[in-house]
Amino acid sequence: MNLHNQIKQLIIDSLDLEDVTIDDIDTDAALFGEGLGLDSIDALELGLAVKKEFDVKIEANSDATKAHFFSVASLASFIESQRV
Repeated sequence: MNLHNQIKQLIIDSLDLEDVTIDDIDTDAALFGEGLGLDSIDALELGLAVKKEFDVKIEANSDATKAHFFSVASLASFIESQRV
């Protein structure tokens, strides 16, 4: 499974999105607000799941972190950049 699909599956599993499939999540669409429609509680859950799954350090409440969590694509880029 590629990283984008891994992240999508993690979003589905960690947030209990029962009616959502990997194909329903657009790689470049916003995860919050207009896109997938996640909220701040989802952000906390997803942040913890990403941290645990990919062993990356995430700074809470930073603008950079908000940018990383914009979409599946931006989150994948962030995770890849942390895997040095």
